[in-house]
Amino acid sequence: MLPWTALGLALSLQLALARSGAERVASQGDLLFLLDSSASVSHYEFSRVRDFVGQLAASLPVGPQAVRASLVHVGSQPHAEFPFDQYGSAAAVRDGVLAAAQRMGDTRTGLALAYAKEQLFSEAAGARPGVSKALVWVTDGFSSDPVGPPMQELKDLGVAVFIISTGRGNRLELLEAASAPSDSHLHFVDVDDLPIITQRLQGAILDALQPRQLRASDITSSGFVLAWPPLLEADSGFYVLEVVPSGQPVSPLRQQLPGNATNWAWTGLEPDTDYEVALLPESNEQFVAPQRLRVRTLPPPEEAGPERIVFSHTRPRSLRVSWAPALGPASVLGYHVQFGPVRGGAAQSVEVPAGQNSTTLQGLSPSTTYLVTVTASLRSGREPALSAKVCTPEGQRSRAPRPLAPAA
Repeated sequence: MLPWTALGLALSLQLALARSGAERVASQGDLLFLLDSSASVSHYEFSRVRDFVGQLAASLPVGPQAVRASLVHVGSQPHAEFPFDQYGSAAAVRDGVLAAAQRMGDTRTGLALAYAKEQLFSEAAGARPGVSKALVWVTDGFSSDPVGPPMQELKDLGVAVFIISTGRGNRLELLEAASAPSDSHLHFVDVDDLPIITQRLQGAILDALQPRQLRASDITSSGFVLAWPPLLEADSGFYVLEVVPSGQPVSPLRQQLPGNATNWAWTGLEPDTDYEVALLPESNEQFVAPQRLRVRTLPPPEEAGPERIVFSHTRPRSLRVSWAPALGPASVLGYHVQFGPVRGGAAQSVEVPAGQNSTTLQGLSPSTTYLVTVTASLRSGREPALSAKVCTPEGQRSRAPRPLAPAA
């Protein structure tokens, strides 16, 4: 049996470790309350639901770096009572909920769910990229428009959906709409008994808002954003991020970040390429296992060649050819201009460096129709081209070229 002093030290150490672990996995995410504020809900029912949501919000760890909450009303048109970044404490969110007035109108829940999706992923509404998302929908079970499709879109985006039905509702429809498992995400409760589920619902919400493992978002053809849970603290270590193309014998790109970092944006990567990503936590106080994933960048955006060939300064033996530059100038290595008589004769060519979009063609013959082709050389290896015809004037007179027609 341990002496009291040793037992006390052991207990203190366990509590400290538990507290440290709780801080490392503290819930962090955006939580949206969707309240049926339509005329299908009586004023008494609305007040009871509002009190329930207010008390639920008061029990959550609300803060700028923890849980943020927003409230949206269901009615003829969705209405945001307050955005995610308006209140920085649980008490303030509770007061904001309790101050909400019933909106009345039709019960267009499907429209409100589509609006909720926009809010959950809109930085203008205070939502944060890379954090967990949850929706708590309190309803009497009635909607005048379809709920299934917009709800499925939310779940496909990783939103945890909690449904509290205070009416009869269609159990099968609500069961399909809620996230799994249904025993923690779907509740049928009389409006006067809502406080019974507060504690259980609070725990399920906090579980849903736990930070996920290392993940990638905002993937483009040249980069992506990495995010991970807070595994370290600012003074307890640092992270090393490594990114390397899959299966290629090259040194990985590395980035060192402080222990309180939870995200990093990689740019300047190759399009349509698999990358192996490793998050390596380094700490002298504790061992934290590395996390790894594979991310594939998107294909490059469609590259366009030169457009709208224009001829000017047309003379019997020379003319100037100009063109609208190819899209994405950074991807252009240069231009190749080829020209020759349509009715036989040797073709000539001129190389034009990137950044220029015109050149003068010389050594032409008077009163002759020429086919001019401008080809863009792109870094991707593609060589889009555009052709047009032009006729030089007779003798020494200088005049505008005849009407142009794109080459067949």
